[in-house]
This record gives sequence, C-alpha cells and structure tokens, in this order.
Amino acid sequence: MDGWRTAKERARSLLKDEQGTIFKQAPLRLALCYPSPYSVAMSSLGYQTIYREINLHPAASAERAFLPEDVDRHRRSRAPLLTLESQTAVGEFPILAFSISYELEIAGLLTMLDLAGIRLLREERGATSPLVVAGGPLTFSSPEPLEPFVDVIVQGEAEQLIHQLLSAASAMSRDELLQHLASAPGFFVPGRSGQRYWTAKAADERLPARSQIITPNTELRSMFLIEPERGCSRGCHYCVMRRTTNGGMRTVPADRVLSLIPPRARRVGLVGAAVTDHPEVLRLVRTLVDSGREVGVSSLRADRLSQELVDALRDGGARVLTVASDGASQRIRDLVDRKHSEQQLVQAAQFGRASGVEKLKVYNMVGLPYETDQDIDEMARFTIELSKILPVVLGVAPFVAKRNTPLDGAPFAGVEEIDRRLARLRRQLKGRAVVRPTSSRWAYVEYMLAQCGEQAGLAAMDAHRAGGTFPAYKRAFERRGAMPFEARRTPDGRRNPTQWPSVSGTVAVASA
Repeated sequence: MDGWRTAKERARSLLKDEQGTIFKQAPLRLALCYPSPYSVAMSSLGYQTIYREINLHPAASAERAFLPEDVDRHRRSRAPLLTLESQTAVGEFPILAFSISYELEIAGLLTMLDLAGIRLLREERGATSPLVVAGGPLTFSSPEPLEPFVDVIVQGEAEQLIHQLLSAASAMSRDELLQHLASAPGFFVPGRSGQRYWTAKAADERLPARSQIITPNTELRSMFLIEPERGCSRGCHYCVMRRTTNGGMRTVPADRVLSLIPPRARRVGLVGAAVTDHPEVLRLVRTLVDSGREVGVSSLRADRLSQELVDALRDGGARVLTVASDGASQRIRDLVDRKHSEQQLVQAAQFGRASGVEKLKVYNMVGLPYETDQDIDEMARFTIELSKILPVVLGVAPFVAKRNTPLDGAPFAGVEEIDRRLARLRRQLKGRAVVRPTSSRWAYVEYMLAQCGEQAGLAAMDAHRAGGTFPAYKRAFERRGAMPFEARRTPDGRRNPTQWPSVSGTVAVASA
C-alpha cells in the first residue's frame, strides 16, 4: 500500500502544476500511454493533441499514463501502473492507446504492459483483456516490430482516425471492432487483413496541432507548443518526413497560429519538421517576441536563416543557434540530397555572432553510405572553421536507415567502426569544439528494430525480459534470427532490391 500511496501522491503533485488538464466522465475510457517518462511525454505535441481529440469525442475520455522515471523502484514498490487524472490502474481500462515516437520506445511499451499486468504477446491475451492500440511517428515508417504486441495500429495522422476508432469502439463488440478496422483505411489489425503503410492525413481545418496542457515539469518547461506547418517540402533520403512520403509541407496561416496561443502562455515553441520553411516564420517569431513572450523554434534550416530572423530569436530568449549539417562532407550531403552548403552554414554562424548568441550547435551524422575517413576529416576541418566564428557544440548521431525512405536497406556501419570514426573526429577537434555523440550501441539496436521486422520486435521482448541491456539485445537478435530486410533473399535466391543511393549518388527505384 505504501507504493500505491507514493504513486498517487506523485500523480497529484504533477496535476497540481498543470494548466489545461481535462477531467471528463464518459462511457468509453481510454488510458493514453506514452512509453517514456512524464517529462518527455508532455513535451510531445502529438501526444497532447490526441489527448485533446479523445476528450472531444462525445462518447470517450482519456486519462494519461507514463513510463515511471525509475522503473526498478516502481517494480519494487509493487504498485500498479496508474493513470494521472484519477489514479486508476491502467489495466482496468478497456482500451490502452500508445503513442510511440521511434524504435527504442518499444521497450517502454513492453515495460508499461508488464506493469499494468497485461500479457505482452497479443496472441496470449484473452477476449476480456484491454484492447492495445498503437499510433505515433513509428507507425509511419516501421510498424512491423509492434505487431506481436498490439491489436490495432493507427497509421498516419490520427486527428480524424481516432474519432473513427472511438465511434466504432463505442458501438461494437471487440471482435466486430477488429473486423471493421481490418478493412478501414488508416488502420492495420495484426493477424487479420489490412494494408500496411497507409499514411492517412488529417484535414487542413484540424491543423495546427497544439498543446492542451502547460506544465513546468517537462523538458520544455512551461512552454506552449504549436505546429505552424506539417510535413516537409524537402527530399532528404534518410528522413521519414520527406516530401515524397508525407505529401509535402502544409502551412497554417500565421493569423490562425497566433489566434490559438493562449494569453497565459509566456513561452511558445514553434514545432514542426521544417518551421523555418514557413513563408511567415519571421512574422510569427517577431509578433510573439513583441508581445513579451519567449520563443523557441524546433527546426532551423541554415539556408532559410536571415539576420532579422536570428535577431528575433535572440530577442525571444535564444542563447544557442541550432542548425543541422547531416553529412560529414559536402559529397555526403549531396549524396543524401541534404541541400545545405558550407557557405550557408558559415553564414548562419555569422548571423549568430552578429546577434550576440553564445554558441552554435550543429547536428551531424556519421556512418552514412560511402563515408570515408576523408569525409570525417572534412567534418573536423569545417567544424574548426565554424568555431572561429562562434563556439561550436557538435552533436553527432550514428546513421540508422529507416524503412520506407530511399536509404531503406542501407547497412549499419557497425559499432566498432562508428566508435573509430568518432575517436578520429574527437582527436582533431580536441580543444576546438565540444563533441557530443549519441551511443553507437543503441543506434545498432535502433537499426535492428527498424530493419528486421516482427522478429526484431520479438527479440526486444526477449531482451526486455533479460534486463534490457545491450548484450541482452545482441543475444536476442541472434537467437531470433533477426535479419535486415535488405539481406533477405527472394524465393529464386536473388537479393531483394534496395533503394539507397548508388556510388554516383543516383537513387534506384525500389520494388515493393
């Protein structure tokens, strides 16, 4: 009982700090689950948007649940996983809806099912078990690893799809619902018929997505998030949000965006895949700053920056200017169709220095196809050039090929090779720039989950049960025989075609 009491006290403490929480009674109750802790979940615009949409449905209500901050401590307390709004055990809800951003959050989904007392495998759950639904960015690109664990996959933008699901769920039995959704566009029901990779789009009038709740207990402290544009007009070969997979960028008029920001919001985040591609981005930022608000922008494109925009961001509280290079050299950037030049990145640094920002943060990748030591050396040389203009923090992530992109099927460079290239980069930048890489080991796990389908999902379950360490994942992938899609062979023994760039930089058309 002490563990239960502590969990309830924690929930009430979080609720007390929130503005915009919805408390609603309805015939159909959902536990809206996020497989990361509260501080991450409440910084997710998609999660907050679906929370509001469910509660707008006349027959349904949503209560939030999160991965505990300290899972081991929660297990030791023997407390059930509780929702925030009413502190009800998650396992008591008829529907659990998960929002999953990327592959490594599959572990969080499994942990939350465990803590809720729900069997992990869909086939082992009975007719009285809660229905487990999954949506979110992961379902845009690689839903297969989720299939052993979930009953329904919502594919694409969910603002309208969630209402279709709720209306059907409130009127049908479980089996009728699953049969209905199996033939409904935008849904995939594992074990039944249905179309994978359907990317439904919300109607323009439902845009923009925006925060429902403002809270200080997030990574984006007390910030109201709003999405002035959705999608991306660019074609970077590594990105799941590229124009050819999401239909291009849709912009929301600046006046509508501004009208939806509540007066109480003193900090505003403009969120999207390509915010600085919005034709009115300068007006948006300057209007918000002139109203006395702090402003943050999630995605700055170096080729869209101007001195006016950088000055406006500085006036809105920015102390660091963040851009992305996403290619160790110009050759690699050209190969993956990342349309940035060194001169544009230099100009961004010059804008930052002129405006008085303190440092430049540059995101980059290592391990892209055909990358060599010479490309790493070029990254080091160029970073040193930038550091002469502004102090540089270089964030470096190992490249992970995502499904349904032109780089789908590109191999992972390897943990040892990634670490070797990072060491080479660090040696050259020692004392010149701060290098902050993400883990090569967990990038490998992410790659396997992205590229190995349902067997990788089952391996994640095995690794979860074995403690969730990197060695546990390696053993599980081997035992399950998880194999990247590009390495599989057709029945006549030929390798399946891939769609990643050739040495010349052209892109082959992939077979289905």
